[in-house]
Amino acid sequence: MNRPIVALAAALSFLTLEGCTDIKPLQADVDALKSQVGKLQSEVSAVKASAESATRAANAAKSSASQAAMAASGAQSTANRALSVAQAAQQSANALSEKVDRMFRKRTVTKKSVSKRALEASRKNRLAADASGLRFGR
Repeated sequence: MNRPIVALAAALSFLTLEGCTDIKPLQADVDALKSQVGKLQSEVSAVKASAESATRAANAAKSSASQAAMAASGAQSTANRALSVAQAAQQSANALSEKVDRMFRKRTVTKKSVSKRALEASRKNRLAADASGLRFGR
């Protein structure tokens, strides 16, 4: 009984080995797969390089945007300071203008009152001169 099993196992082994001896078609498939893997690896490397380049570009853009935001903030601060200085200068100019206006109003009033006083004094002097018999300017 062991003999037929051994014979059967030997026959199966022979058939199996006989099928394995024709490896050339399988080797061609393996070579084609290796070639495809090589192409895919080079494509993956190219995609990886593109992704790294895009990452660097994005980081540079982020840095530029950050610098632009800081510059804009500095410009806004400078503009705010300039506005404050301009408002202070305008207030000072307004105060000076008001002061000059008051000075001229006072002078005008003073000149009028001085002129009126001088005119009244001149009239009194004439009246006094007329009363004493002296006449000026005739």
